Amino acid sequence: MATVKPFQAVRPRPDLAHRIAALPYDVYNTQEALEEIKREPLSFLKIDRAETQFGPDINPYDARVYAKAREMLDSMIQEGLFIQDNQACYYIYELTMDGRSQTGIVGCASVDDYLQDLIKKHEKTRADKELDRINHVDICNAQTGPIFLAYRSQETINEVLFKVKKNTPIYNFISPDAIQHTVWKIDRPEDIDIIYSAFQSLQNIYIADGHHRAASAVKVGLKRREANPNYNGEEEFNFFLSVLFPHDQLKIFDYNRVVKDLNGHTVEDFLKKVSAAFGVEKIGSKAYKPTAKGTFGLYVEGFWYKLTVKDEIRSNDPVQGLDVSLLQNHILQPLLNIQDPRTDDRIDFVGGIRGLKELERRVETDMKLAFSMYPTTIDELFAVADAGQLMPPKSTWFEPKLRSGLFIHQLK
Repeated sequence: MATVKPFQAVRPRPDLAHRIAALPYDVYNTQEALEEIKREPLSFLKIDRAETQFGPDINPYDARVYAKAREMLDSMIQEGLFIQDNQACYYIYELTMDGRSQTGIVGCASVDDYLQDLIKKHEKTRADKELDRINHVDICNAQTGPIFLAYRSQETINEVLFKVKKNTPIYNFISPDAIQHTVWKIDRPEDIDIIYSAFQSLQNIYIADGHHRAASAVKVGLKRREANPNYNGEEEFNFFLSVLFPHDQLKIFDYNRVVKDLNGHTVEDFLKKVSAAFGVEKIGSKAYKPTAKGTFGLYVEGFWYKLTVKDEIRSNDPVQGLDVSLLQNHILQPLLNIQDPRTDDRIDFVGGIRGLKELERRVETDMKLAFSMYPTTIDELFAVADAGQLMPPKSTWFEPKLRSGLFIHQLK
Protein backbone atom coordinates (compact mmCIF):
# COMPACT_ATOMS: atom_id res chain seq x y z
CA MET A 1 0.00 0.00 0.00
CA ALA A 2 1.73 3.15 -1.23
CA THR A 3 0.76 6.44 0.37
CA VAL A 4 0.79 9.50 -1.87
CA LYS A 5 -1.03 12.42 -0.31
CA PRO A 6 -2.25 15.77 -1.64
CA PHE A 7 -0.66 18.93 -0.27
CA GLN A 8 -0.93 22.71 -0.27
CA ALA A 9 1.71 23.66 -2.79
CA VAL A 10 3.56 26.92 -2.68
CA ARG A 11 3.81 27.68 -6.39
CA PRO A 12 4.62 30.54 -8.75
CA ARG A 13 2.13 33.21 -9.62
CA PRO A 14 0.66 32.11 -12.97
CA ASP A 15 2.18 35.00 -14.94
CA LEU A 16 5.66 34.17 -13.58
CA ALA A 17 5.76 30.36 -13.76
CA HIS A 18 7.64 30.34 -17.07
CA ARG A 19 10.32 32.59 -15.61
CA ILE A 20 10.71 30.88 -12.23
CA ALA A 21 10.68 27.21 -13.32
CA ALA A 22 14.24 25.89 -13.60
CA LEU A 23 16.02 22.73 -14.61
CA PRO A 24 17.29 20.62 -11.68
CA TYR A 25 20.22 22.02 -9.71
CA ASP A 26 22.53 19.13 -10.62
CA VAL A 27 22.45 19.59 -14.40
CA TYR A 28 24.55 22.76 -14.09
CA ASN A 29 28.02 23.55 -12.89
CA THR A 30 28.46 26.83 -11.03
CA GLN A 31 29.45 28.83 -14.11
CA GLU A 32 26.52 27.51 -16.12
CA ALA A 33 24.20 28.33 -13.22
CA LEU A 34 25.55 31.88 -13.09
CA GLU A 35 24.91 32.33 -16.80
CA GLU A 36 21.36 30.98 -16.52
CA ILE A 37 20.53 33.29 -13.61
CA LYS A 38 21.97 36.22 -15.54
CA ARG A 39 19.68 35.29 -18.44
CA GLU A 40 16.67 34.95 -16.14
CA PRO A 41 16.99 36.71 -12.75
CA LEU A 42 13.80 35.10 -11.42
CA SER A 43 15.02 31.57 -12.13
CA PHE A 44 14.55 29.26 -9.17
CA LEU A 45 18.10 28.14 -9.83
CA LYS A 46 19.30 31.04 -7.70
CA ILE A 47 17.66 29.32 -4.71
CA ASP A 48 18.71 25.79 -5.63
CA ARG A 49 22.28 26.99 -6.34
CA ALA A 50 22.60 29.91 -3.93
CA GLU A 51 26.40 29.94 -4.15
CA THR A 52 25.80 31.98 -7.32
CA GLN A 53 24.90 34.92 -5.06
CA PHE A 54 28.46 35.08 -3.67
CA GLY A 55 31.89 35.58 -5.12
CA PRO A 56 33.86 32.82 -6.86
CA ASP A 57 35.73 31.85 -3.69
CA ILE A 58 32.65 30.73 -1.74
CA ASN A 59 32.42 27.05 -0.89
CA PRO A 60 29.08 25.83 -2.35
CA TYR A 61 28.49 23.93 0.89
CA ASP A 62 29.17 26.89 3.19
CA ALA A 63 26.40 27.47 5.76
CA ARG A 64 25.94 30.99 4.37
CA VAL A 65 24.89 29.51 1.02
CA TYR A 66 21.94 27.63 2.52
CA ALA A 67 20.97 30.63 4.66
CA LYS A 68 20.94 32.75 1.51
CA ALA A 69 18.68 30.23 -0.22
CA ARG A 70 16.21 30.46 2.66
CA GLU A 71 16.38 34.25 2.63
CA MET A 72 15.63 34.44 -1.10
CA LEU A 73 12.82 31.89 -0.91
CA ASP A 74 11.15 33.74 1.96
CA SER A 75 11.58 37.03 0.12
CA MET A 76 9.98 35.76 -3.09
CA ILE A 77 7.02 34.41 -1.11
CA GLN A 78 6.61 37.65 0.85
CA GLU A 79 6.79 39.70 -2.34
CA GLY A 80 3.89 37.72 -3.80
CA LEU A 81 5.89 35.96 -6.52
CA PHE A 82 4.59 32.68 -5.09
CA ILE A 83 1.08 31.79 -3.97
CA GLN A 84 -0.25 28.94 -1.84
CA ASP A 85 -3.43 26.99 -2.43
CA ASN A 86 -5.85 27.09 0.48
CA GLN A 87 -6.58 23.37 0.41
CA ALA A 88 -4.59 20.20 -0.10
CA CYS A 89 -4.59 19.24 -3.78
CA TYR A 90 -2.95 16.95 -6.27
CA TYR A 91 -1.62 18.51 -9.45
CA ILE A 92 -1.25 17.14 -12.96
CA TYR A 93 2.11 17.92 -14.54
CA GLU A 94 2.37 17.17 -18.25
CA LEU A 95 5.63 17.55 -20.16
CA THR A 96 5.67 17.44 -23.96
CA MET A 97 8.92 16.97 -25.88
CA ASP A 98 9.20 16.40 -29.63
CA GLY A 99 5.47 15.67 -29.80
CA ARG A 100 5.56 13.03 -27.05
CA SER A 101 3.81 13.73 -23.72
CA GLN A 102 4.11 12.18 -20.28
CA THR A 103 1.57 13.06 -17.63
CA GLY A 104 2.36 12.78 -13.93
CA ILE A 105 0.64 13.41 -10.63
CA VAL A 106 2.29 15.82 -8.20
CA GLY A 107 1.85 14.76 -4.59
CA CYS A 108 3.85 13.81 -1.52
CA ALA A 109 5.21 10.30 -1.05
CA SER A 110 5.78 8.76 2.36
CA VAL A 111 9.04 8.66 4.30
CA ASP A 112 7.84 5.41 5.90
CA ASP A 113 7.18 3.86 2.48
CA TYR A 114 10.77 4.73 1.55
CA LEU A 115 12.15 3.23 4.77
CA GLN A 116 10.04 0.08 4.38
CA ASP A 117 11.12 -0.33 0.73
CA LEU A 118 7.62 0.13 -0.66
CA ILE A 119 9.38 2.83 -2.66
CA LYS A 120 11.95 0.87 -4.62
CA LYS A 121 15.44 2.15 -5.41
CA HIS A 122 17.94 1.10 -8.05
CA GLU A 123 20.88 3.43 -7.50
CA LYS A 124 23.52 3.92 -4.82
CA THR A 125 23.77 7.40 -3.30
CA ARG A 126 26.81 9.36 -2.16
CA ALA A 127 26.95 10.84 1.33
CA ASP A 128 28.45 14.16 0.17
CA LYS A 129 25.68 14.74 -2.38
CA GLU A 130 23.05 13.78 0.19
CA LEU A 131 24.45 16.21 2.76
CA ASP A 132 24.16 19.15 0.35
CA ARG A 133 20.42 18.60 -0.18
CA ILE A 134 19.85 17.69 3.47
CA ASN A 135 21.16 21.12 4.41
CA HIS A 136 19.20 22.82 1.65
CA VAL A 137 15.87 21.20 2.61
CA ASP A 138 16.41 21.55 6.33
CA ILE A 139 17.43 25.20 6.30
CA CYS A 140 14.88 26.25 3.67
CA ASN A 141 12.27 24.23 5.57
CA ALA A 142 10.99 23.14 2.18
CA GLN A 143 11.48 20.61 -0.59
CA THR A 144 11.97 22.49 -3.83
CA GLY A 145 12.92 19.80 -6.35
CA PRO A 146 10.47 16.92 -6.93
CA ILE A 147 11.49 13.26 -6.94
CA PHE A 148 10.72 11.50 -10.24
CA LEU A 149 8.73 8.37 -9.34
CA ALA A 150 7.17 5.72 -11.57
CA TYR A 151 4.26 3.36 -11.03
CA ARG A 152 2.59 0.65 -13.02
CA SER A 153 -0.18 2.36 -14.96
CA GLN A 154 -3.63 2.39 -13.34
CA GLU A 155 -6.77 2.90 -15.40
CA THR A 156 -8.61 4.56 -12.50
CA ILE A 157 -5.92 7.23 -12.28
CA ASN A 158 -5.86 7.65 -16.05
CA GLU A 159 -9.62 8.32 -16.05
CA VAL A 160 -9.34 11.12 -13.48
CA LEU A 161 -6.46 12.72 -15.33
CA PHE A 162 -8.29 12.55 -18.65
CA LYS A 163 -11.30 14.27 -17.10
CA VAL A 164 -9.38 17.01 -15.26
CA LYS A 165 -7.23 17.82 -18.30
CA LYS A 166 -10.38 19.08 -20.03
CA ASN A 167 -10.29 22.02 -17.62
CA THR A 168 -8.23 25.18 -18.12
CA PRO A 169 -4.66 24.59 -16.92
CA ILE A 170 -3.14 26.77 -14.21
CA TYR A 171 0.17 26.84 -16.11
CA ASN A 172 0.95 26.32 -19.77
CA PHE A 173 4.29 27.48 -21.17
CA ILE A 174 7.22 26.41 -23.30
CA SER A 175 10.63 26.54 -21.65
CA PRO A 176 13.79 27.69 -23.47
CA ASP A 177 14.70 24.07 -24.25
CA ALA A 178 11.41 23.71 -26.21
CA ILE A 179 9.64 21.56 -23.60
CA GLN A 180 5.97 22.35 -23.05
CA HIS A 181 4.91 22.37 -19.39
CA THR A 182 1.20 22.16 -18.59
CA VAL A 183 -0.26 21.96 -15.09
CA TRP A 184 -3.81 21.39 -13.82
CA LYS A 185 -5.06 21.34 -10.24
CA ILE A 186 -7.03 18.39 -8.85
CA ASP A 187 -9.11 19.83 -6.02
CA ARG A 188 -12.46 18.00 -6.15
CA PRO A 189 -12.68 15.77 -3.03
CA GLU A 190 -14.05 12.81 -4.99
CA ASP A 191 -11.14 12.95 -7.47
CA ILE A 192 -8.62 13.27 -4.64
CA ASP A 193 -10.13 10.21 -2.94
CA ILE A 194 -9.95 8.14 -6.14
CA ILE A 195 -6.27 8.95 -6.67
CA TYR A 196 -5.35 8.39 -3.03
CA SER A 197 -7.09 5.01 -3.01
CA ALA A 198 -5.53 4.00 -6.34
CA PHE A 199 -2.03 4.53 -4.97
CA GLN A 200 -2.99 2.70 -1.78
CA SER A 201 -3.78 -0.31 -3.97
CA LEU A 202 -0.25 -0.39 -5.39
CA GLN A 203 2.28 -2.73 -3.86
CA ASN A 204 5.25 -0.58 -4.93
CA ILE A 205 6.29 2.64 -6.57
CA TYR A 206 9.76 3.25 -7.97
CA ILE A 207 12.36 6.00 -7.97
CA ALA A 208 13.11 6.69 -11.62
CA ASP A 209 15.34 9.71 -11.04
CA GLY A 210 16.29 11.71 -7.94
CA HIS A 211 17.76 9.13 -5.55
CA HIS A 212 19.85 11.76 -3.77
CA ARG A 213 16.94 14.14 -3.34
CA ALA A 214 14.79 11.31 -1.99
CA ALA A 215 17.42 10.08 0.46
CA SER A 216 18.03 13.65 1.63
CA ALA A 217 14.32 14.34 2.16
CA VAL A 218 13.98 11.14 4.18
CA LYS A 219 16.95 12.02 6.38
CA VAL A 220 15.53 15.47 7.07
CA GLY A 221 12.27 13.77 8.00
CA LEU A 222 14.08 11.47 10.43
CA LYS A 223 15.92 14.44 11.89
CA ARG A 224 12.61 16.25 12.46
CA ARG A 225 11.13 13.13 14.06
CA GLU A 226 14.03 12.98 16.48
CA ALA A 227 13.47 16.64 17.36
CA ASN A 228 9.72 16.02 17.75
CA PRO A 229 9.42 12.69 19.60
CA ASN A 230 5.65 13.10 19.90
CA TYR A 231 5.12 13.32 16.14
CA ASN A 232 1.97 11.58 14.89
CA GLY A 233 3.05 10.77 11.32
CA GLU A 234 0.83 13.37 9.67
CA GLU A 235 3.33 16.22 9.85
CA GLU A 236 4.61 17.45 6.50
CA PHE A 237 8.18 16.35 7.26
CA ASN A 238 6.93 12.75 7.03
CA PHE A 239 6.40 13.19 3.26
CA PHE A 240 8.44 14.32 0.28
CA LEU A 241 7.60 16.15 -2.93
CA SER A 242 7.19 13.81 -5.90
CA VAL A 243 5.87 13.60 -9.43
CA LEU A 244 4.59 10.12 -10.25
CA PHE A 245 4.35 8.89 -13.85
CA PRO A 246 2.74 5.73 -15.26
CA HIS A 247 5.38 3.38 -16.61
CA ASP A 248 3.90 3.20 -20.10
CA GLN A 249 4.44 6.91 -20.72
CA LEU A 250 8.11 7.07 -19.80
CA LYS A 251 11.01 7.10 -22.21
CA ILE A 252 14.53 6.26 -21.12
CA PHE A 253 17.29 7.53 -23.37
CA ASP A 254 20.59 5.81 -24.00
CA TYR A 255 23.48 6.73 -21.70
CA ASN A 256 26.58 6.44 -23.82
CA ARG A 257 30.26 6.03 -22.90
CA VAL A 258 33.48 7.65 -24.11
CA VAL A 259 36.96 6.44 -23.11
CA LYS A 260 40.29 8.27 -23.26
CA ASP A 261 42.58 5.48 -24.49
CA LEU A 262 42.79 1.85 -25.62
CA ASN A 263 44.81 0.78 -22.55
CA GLY A 264 47.88 0.12 -24.72
CA HIS A 265 46.05 -1.89 -27.39
CA THR A 266 46.16 -1.15 -31.09
CA VAL A 267 42.75 -0.86 -32.72
CA GLU A 268 43.29 -4.19 -34.48
CA ASP A 269 44.29 -5.96 -31.28
CA PHE A 270 41.41 -4.39 -29.35
CA LEU A 271 38.82 -5.46 -31.93
CA LYS A 272 40.23 -8.99 -31.95
CA LYS A 273 39.87 -9.22 -28.16
CA VAL A 274 36.35 -7.75 -28.32
CA SER A 275 35.37 -10.46 -30.82
CA ALA A 276 35.78 -13.14 -28.13
CA ALA A 277 32.50 -12.03 -26.54
CA PHE A 278 30.86 -9.92 -29.28
CA GLY A 279 30.21 -10.20 -32.95
CA VAL A 280 32.07 -7.33 -34.66
CA GLU A 281 30.79 -5.77 -37.88
CA LYS A 282 32.41 -2.73 -39.51
CA ILE A 283 29.70 -0.22 -40.43
CA GLY A 284 31.79 2.62 -41.87
CA SER A 285 31.66 6.37 -41.31
CA LYS A 286 27.89 6.54 -40.73
CA ALA A 287 27.02 6.67 -37.03
CA TYR A 288 25.50 3.47 -35.66
CA LYS A 289 22.62 3.69 -33.18
CA PRO A 290 21.71 0.32 -31.64
CA THR A 291 18.16 -0.80 -32.39
CA ALA A 292 17.90 -3.78 -30.05
CA LYS A 293 19.08 -4.96 -26.65
CA GLY A 294 22.46 -6.69 -26.81
CA THR A 295 23.84 -4.44 -29.56
CA PHE A 296 26.33 -1.58 -29.25
CA GLY A 297 27.99 0.95 -31.48
CA LEU A 298 31.75 1.44 -31.27
CA TYR A 299 33.40 4.51 -32.77
CA VAL A 300 37.18 4.60 -33.06
CA GLU A 301 39.60 6.24 -35.49
CA GLY A 302 36.85 7.55 -37.74
CA PHE A 303 34.91 4.30 -38.16
CA TRP A 304 31.78 2.84 -36.57
CA TYR A 305 31.41 -0.83 -35.69
CA LYS A 306 28.36 -2.80 -34.61
CA LEU A 307 28.97 -5.08 -31.62
CA THR A 308 26.52 -7.89 -30.91
CA VAL A 309 26.55 -9.84 -27.66
CA LYS A 310 27.28 -13.54 -28.12
CA ASP A 311 24.85 -15.94 -26.48
CA GLU A 312 27.45 -17.38 -24.10
CA ILE A 313 27.77 -14.11 -22.16
CA ARG A 314 24.07 -13.24 -21.98
CA SER A 315 22.52 -13.43 -18.51
CA ASN A 316 19.03 -13.65 -17.07
CA ASP A 317 20.16 -11.89 -13.90
CA PRO A 318 18.39 -8.49 -13.73
CA VAL A 319 21.67 -6.62 -13.24
CA GLN A 320 24.24 -8.80 -15.01
CA GLY A 321 21.96 -9.03 -18.04
CA LEU A 322 21.81 -5.25 -18.54
CA ASP A 323 23.66 -3.94 -21.58
CA VAL A 324 25.59 -1.51 -19.37
CA SER A 325 26.77 -4.50 -17.28
CA LEU A 326 27.73 -6.57 -20.32
CA LEU A 327 29.81 -3.69 -21.66
CA GLN A 328 31.46 -3.10 -18.28
CA ASN A 329 32.15 -6.76 -17.54
CA HIS A 330 33.38 -7.84 -20.96
CA ILE A 331 35.04 -4.74 -22.46
CA LEU A 332 35.54 -1.80 -20.11
CA GLN A 333 36.92 -3.75 -17.16
CA PRO A 334 38.94 -6.60 -18.74
CA LEU A 335 40.18 -4.86 -21.90
CA LEU A 336 40.32 -1.17 -20.99
CA ASN A 337 41.12 -1.58 -17.27
CA ILE A 338 38.22 0.59 -16.09
CA GLN A 339 37.60 -1.10 -12.76
CA ASP A 340 35.22 1.45 -11.25
CA PRO A 341 33.41 3.68 -13.73
CA ARG A 342 32.21 5.88 -10.84
CA THR A 343 35.73 7.08 -10.08
CA ASP A 344 37.91 6.39 -13.13
CA ASP A 345 38.72 9.65 -14.94
CA ARG A 346 39.46 7.79 -18.18
CA ILE A 347 35.73 7.31 -18.82
CA ASP A 348 32.95 9.84 -19.29
CA PHE A 349 29.22 9.50 -19.89
CA VAL A 350 27.14 11.26 -22.52
CA GLY A 351 23.36 11.42 -22.31
CA GLY A 352 21.61 10.18 -25.42
CA ILE A 353 19.75 13.47 -25.72
CA ARG A 354 23.02 14.90 -27.09
CA GLY A 355 23.01 12.52 -30.05
CA LEU A 356 25.72 10.45 -31.71
CA LYS A 357 27.42 13.51 -33.19
CA GLU A 358 28.48 14.40 -29.67
CA LEU A 359 30.21 11.01 -29.36
CA GLU A 360 32.09 11.65 -32.59
CA ARG A 361 33.02 15.14 -31.41
CA ARG A 362 34.41 13.81 -28.13
CA VAL A 363 36.48 11.14 -29.89
CA GLU A 364 37.84 13.77 -32.26
CA THR A 365 38.79 16.11 -29.38
CA ASP A 366 39.55 14.59 -25.97
CA MET A 367 38.68 10.87 -26.18
CA LYS A 368 39.85 7.82 -28.14
CA LEU A 369 36.72 5.70 -28.52
CA ALA A 370 32.99 5.82 -27.86
CA PHE A 371 30.22 3.31 -27.26
CA SER A 372 26.62 4.00 -28.26
CA MET A 373 24.12 2.07 -26.16
CA TYR A 374 20.60 0.69 -26.47
CA PRO A 375 18.54 2.32 -23.73
CA THR A 376 17.75 0.49 -20.51
CA THR A 377 14.00 -0.12 -20.40
CA ILE A 378 11.58 0.80 -17.61
CA ASP A 379 10.79 -2.92 -17.20
CA GLU A 380 14.50 -3.60 -16.62
CA LEU A 381 14.57 -0.81 -14.04
CA PHE A 382 11.56 -2.33 -12.26
CA ALA A 383 13.14 -5.82 -12.34
CA VAL A 384 16.38 -4.59 -10.76
CA ALA A 385 14.51 -2.65 -8.06
CA ASP A 386 12.13 -5.57 -7.36
CA ALA A 387 15.15 -7.85 -6.90
CA GLY A 388 16.57 -5.45 -4.33
CA GLN A 389 19.64 -4.88 -6.50
CA LEU A 390 21.37 -1.77 -7.81
CA MET A 391 22.06 -0.72 -11.37
CA PRO A 392 25.57 0.15 -12.51
CA PRO A 393 26.25 3.91 -12.59
CA LYS A 394 24.83 5.92 -15.47
CA SER A 395 22.37 3.25 -16.60
CA THR A 396 19.42 5.54 -17.34
CA TRP A 397 18.89 9.01 -18.76
CA PHE A 398 15.38 10.40 -18.46
CA GLU A 399 14.05 13.24 -20.58
CA PRO A 400 12.38 15.63 -20.30
CA LYS A 401 13.60 16.88 -16.91
CA LEU A 402 11.17 17.98 -14.22
CA ARG A 403 11.37 21.66 -13.31
CA SER A 404 12.20 22.93 -9.85
CA GLY A 405 10.29 25.82 -8.35
CA LEU A 406 6.92 24.93 -9.90
CA PHE A 407 5.86 23.15 -6.73
CA ILE A 408 7.29 23.71 -3.25
CA HIS A 409 6.43 21.51 -0.31
CA GLN A 410 6.89 23.34 2.98
CA LEU A 411 7.72 21.17 5.98
CA LYS A 412 6.01 23.53 8.47
